[in-house]
Amino acid sequence: MSDRPNVVLISADQWRGDALSAAGHDVVRTPALDEIAEGGTRFENAFSATPTCIPARAALMTGLAQESHRRVGYRDGDPFDYPVTLPGEFRRGGYQTRAIGKMHVWPERARIGFDEVVLHDGYVHFSRRGSRSRAEYDDYLPWLQRRTGDPTADYTAHGLSCNGMLARPWDRDEALHPTTWVVSEAIDWLSRRDPTAPFFLYLSFHRPHPPFDPPQWAFDQYLAAPRRDPVVGDWAGIFDDLRVDPMSPEAFAGWMDPDLLHRARAGYFGHMSHIDAQVRRFRESLDEFGLGDNTVFAFVSDHGEMLGDHGLYRKSFPYQGSVHVPFLLSGPRDGPVAGGVVRSEPVELRDVMPSLLDAAGLPIPDGLDGRTVLPLARDEAASWREFLHGEHTLFGQSMQWLTDGQEKYVWLSGSGREQLFDLAVDPHECHDLTLEGDRRERVARWRTRLVEVLTGREEGFVHDGELVSGRPVVEMLSGPAPWRPR
Repeated sequence: MSDRPNVVLISADQWRGDALSAAGHDVVRTPALDEIAEGGTRFENAFSATPTCIPARAALMTGLAQESHRRVGYRDGDPFDYPVTLPGEFRRGGYQTRAIGKMHVWPERARIGFDEVVLHDGYVHFSRRGSRSRAEYDDYLPWLQRRTGDPTADYTAHGLSCNGMLARPWDRDEALHPTTWVVSEAIDWLSRRDPTAPFFLYLSFHRPHPPFDPPQWAFDQYLAAPRRDPVVGDWAGIFDDLRVDPMSPEAFAGWMDPDLLHRARAGYFGHMSHIDAQVRRFRESLDEFGLGDNTVFAFVSDHGEMLGDHGLYRKSFPYQGSVHVPFLLSGPRDGPVAGGVVRSEPVELRDVMPSLLDAAGLPIPDGLDGRTVLPLARDEAASWREFLHGEHTLFGQSMQWLTDGQEKYVWLSGSGREQLFDLAVDPHECHDLTLEGDRRERVARWRTRLVEVLTGREEGFVHDGELVSGRPVVEMLSGPAPWRPR
C-alpha cells in the first residue's frame, strides 16, 4: 500500500468562473463544490488562455502555455503528440490512472498516458461525419443503446444542437444522462481498482456545454428563478458586422429573444446543479471505500460561456464569460492544501499539472510553463507571474488579451481595436476605459507588454516594435516557439 494521496481531477466543459455559489453567484447553487472550496483553496482569478475545448485541454494535460503547445485556435484532427502529460507523469510515479468522460483529443482513442479511457466527448462533428461506427469514438452511446434496448438510441434524439442556445429537459431517465453516467462509471471502477497503488482519476463532464438538457428538476428550479437580463457594456455591438446568421441558435453574436435566453440560462445552470449533485454522489462513495480523507480534489473547466453577455454567446472571446474559469483545490486531510483560502493571483490551466503533481509528492518535469499553486495556497509564494497572456482565433482574426487579474487589455488583430477593463471595479467588463482619454498611459503600458509577448510570432503581429493589424491568422502554430512564454 502507498502513503501517497489519491488525486481526482474533476473537469467540466464550458463552466463560467463566476457560476459557483462559493463565488457569490446570485442564482446558481453548488453546495458540493462549495465544500471543496471551503476545505481547500479557491483561485478567484483563474483563466483559460485559449478558451475552446481542444487548446484548453492541451494546456490542462501538458502544463504548457499556448506558445508551447502551439494551439492558438480551435482545429480538429491534429494529433495530441506531447511526450510529457499529466496522466503520464502520474503513471510514471506509480499511480493507476483512468479517465472517464470527455477527452477531445485526436485520435479519439489516444490514451495520452492514462491506463484506460472510458470516453464520451459529446457530439463532435469531426468524429460523426461519415460511416464510422459510434463505438470507435464513444463508449456512452453503445452503453445507452444496450440499456434502453434501442439500437437507434442517440443523445441527439431530442433535437438540441451541440452548440446552440435552445434548451429543454432531458427526456429519458436521469440514470441515463451522460452526467450521471460519468459518475456511475467512476463508482463502479472504485471497486475494481488496484488497491495496492494510489490512483489518479480524471472525471470529465461534457456538460454544462450544450445541449442544454439537464434533468427536469434541475431545469425547473432555474426556469422558476426571476428573469435576469444579460450584462451589456458600452462597447457591445463591435462584432455585429462579423456575425454569421444572427438568427441561428448557434450564432456567436446577436440579440436573443429574452424568453429563449431565460430558458437557455435555466438549461445551463441546471446542468451545473446536476453535476454538483453527482460530485456529491461520487465523494460519498469515495468515503464509503474509506478513501475520502486521503484524496486530493481539483475542480476546473476548460473555458466559460458568454451566455448573452454583451450580445455574445459560446466561447473563444477574450471576455470574462469566456476566459474566466473555476479552479478549486483541496485535500487530503492534513495535507499540503490550506482550507478556506481564496487567492487572487492570476492562475491558468497550465498550472493544474504541476500543482497536482506537487500535491501528490511527485517531481514536476522540467520545461513546463505552468507553476504549482501550492505555495499560494499556503501563503508561501515569494513572487508570482506578473500577468497572463491569452488568445484565440475567431472571425478570421486573433483576439489577444493580457491580465493581471485586476485589469485586462484586449487587442483585436483584425481591426487593431484596443480595450481596457478595470476588473476590480467592473468585473463584468461593462465600461471600456479606452473610451476615456486620460487612460492612454495605462493602455500604452499594456500594449508594450503585448508587443514583447508577440515579437517573433510567425503571424507577423509585430513589426518595428509596433502591433500590426490585419495579418493572416492560424489555429495552430507551425513549431515550438523560439522564446520562453510568460
